[in-house]
Amino acid sequence: MTHEDESARSDLDALRAEIGAVDRELVELIARRLRLAARIGELKASLGLPVLDPAREAEVIRRAAAGAREKGADPELVRAVLWQIIDHARRVQE
Repeated sequence: MTHEDESARSDLDALRAEIGAVDRELVELIARRLRLAARIGELKASLGLPVLDPAREAEVIRRAAAGAREKGADPELVRAVLWQIIDHARRVQE
């Protein structure tokens, strides 16, 4: 292996380690969001509010898509991921 190959391999390993750290952060953020959703579900129940709030969900998705565009991320990907998380959060709240 040449010095350039070794350098490229080292760069690849470092980038993969960084992605691993980001993945761990994403998992923690998703878990945190679901804990918050569970608490919101408890409050909704005590207030007699329905779990489903389409207007609120749409606003969350619009805001996230706008944030994705600002950060140079694919807004459709962000929408798809958040819809999945929201769907799971609804189940947590029920």
